[in-house]
Amino acid sequence: MHKPIQELAPRISDCLKLIYSMQEQGQKVSTSAVREQLGVSDATVTMMFKDFAAAGWVEHVPYRGVRLTALGEQKAVEVIRHHRLLELYLARELGYTWDKVHEEADRLEHVISEEFEDRLDALLGYPTVDPHGDPIPSKDGVVTARKGLLLSQLQEGQSAQVLRVSDQDPEKLCYLGELGLYPEAHVQLVSRAPFGGPLLVRVGEAPNQVEHMLGAELASQIQVTVPREATQEKQSV
Repeated sequence: MHKPIQELAPRISDCLKLIYSMQEQGQKVSTSAVREQLGVSDATVTMMFKDFAAAGWVEHVPYRGVRLTALGEQKAVEVIRHHRLLELYLARELGYTWDKVHEEADRLEHVISEEFEDRLDALLGYPTVDPHGDPIPSKDGVVTARKGLLLSQLQEGQSAQVLRVSDQDPEKLCYLGELGLYPEAHVQLVSRAPFGGPLLVRVGEAPNQVEHMLGAELASQIQVTVPREATQEKQSV
């Protein structure tokens, strides 16, 4: 299975991306979890895991399912680089909305060549993030960490800037876009209802802030970063 990624079956590329994403989020990469996400049978996932292990891409970890090896992570990052460059190209150059680019990039990532990838990278100005705020791996496979708090973890009255938004559900992305919750948007948690109820947030910069109610589950899919000066002020209180 030592092939360029454009020669890998789409299902293999999708599985590599999924394992990488689940690992990044600290989730258990089990047969059932991967089956549910990919919409295939247990037997198909088991066979892919066996093939990946034979290629040296994954190893089994007790009670944690499988985990990418260094070689497997390198292969996954190659696929992710193609995917996120394509997402940005579709959004910036072709006018796709951010809720449409993920599915379209899924179709294209398997067929573009390394030369096309290099030209795309240059055309876009060697970008480091995609439309959802996810880091675009460098050509040599370096992924710059972009981790922050979850919006749901902010304290009441605390302000932050949107860092990353999960790109897996187009309907949720469309809704968040209507609220203006894109990467780099300013957001403030005004209040939270008790017992896991919705959050009241202000989106935008003063004096043009708009208040919205946001479900706690949806807020947990938005990563934010708190300005350093705000963190320092809180620590000094």
